[in-house]
Amino acid sequence: MTRTVAPFDEPIADHCILRRKDVERRTGFKRSHIYNLMHQGKFPQAIPLGERAVGWDSREIDQWIEERKQQRD
Repeated sequence: MTRTVAPFDEPIADHCILRRKDVERRTGFKRSHIYNLMHQGKFPQAIPLGERAVGWDSREIDQWIEERKQQRD
């Protein structure tokens, strides 16, 4: 059985599941603020990935950021 691995210079898919640290980097928010906004319905909901793991849809996070930019303009 042969397995093909993509070369490193190929771009990673634009759509993926982001872990909390990635969401923190993209938004500038810390964990508690992200969860407070989620509970208020003002931030995309986390997706359960396992018993103790969650992630966020990268497109939903990007869209949320773009909406904030639109409010600024």
